[in-house]
Amino acid sequence: MDLFKAVVLGVIQGLTEFLPISSSAHLRIFPELFGWGDPGAAFTAVIQIGTELAVLIYFRKDIWRIGSTWVLSLVKPEYRGHFDARMGWFIIIGSLPIVLLGVLLKDVIERDFRNLWIIGATLIVLGVVLGIADRVSADNRQVKHITLRDSILMGAAQALALIPGVSRSGATISMGRFLGFEREAATRYAFLLAIPAVVGAGLFELKEIPHGDNTYGWGPTITATVVSFVVGYAAIAWLLRYVSTKSYTPFVLYRVALGAATLILVATGVLAA
Repeated sequence: MDLFKAVVLGVIQGLTEFLPISSSAHLRIFPELFGWGDPGAAFTAVIQIGTELAVLIYFRKDIWRIGSTWVLSLVKPEYRGHFDARMGWFIIIGSLPIVLLGVLLKDVIERDFRNLWIIGATLIVLGVVLGIADRVSADNRQVKHITLRDSILMGAAQALALIPGVSRSGATISMGRFLGFEREAATRYAFLLAIPAVVGAGLFELKEIPHGDNTYGWGPTITATVVSFVVGYAAIAWLLRYVSTKSYTPFVLYRVALGAATLILVATGVLAA
């Protein structure tokens, strides 16, 4: 039965990690709705490695180009003015807020932030923020236009995703849209910016699998991670095609509906907060 649950949760993770609808919220709400209980922050963090592996493979050419140029810039001055070298620094700097806050607030995140009242509210509020950002964006900047200021602001926005229900991609995309980036550019940068934070969090939580708050153990956790990789890879390809021609409105409506339903179910006692 645990393997079946793991497959279901892996599918949920793969589908929701890259869409701006919060994978952590779904991994908290749906197991509770199915009567499976909270799978735990450790399980959630570790199976996200599967979806980030999908990012690493999907964007392998971009990552290699940025990473190799950044490394060369450390020893060869002529590379330091190259955009890919700057992008390497932007990703590192943009990752610092979520890494630092994640370490400092680890206990609060795992104990208090997983409350369904909080998750329902953040789904709605950040959904509305995404909708406003998408509507008011100047929509005239591409990834090549990113600056240090942009990387800091989007990194700060990404840090909000430590609260389940916010959505890492949703928060970063929202800030990117407020800063005038095109939908595809904001989405692409959100994926790249997430790599250090998510892989780091997953590796950090590996030690919790055998004896922490994870209720499944190694076998189901690995199964869910593999499933999330396969589904996540397909989700990346679909989302980048989708946002090149369409708005985020369906995701906004879905977030608000799910958040409202969650609050109602908790208020009526159907779900335990």
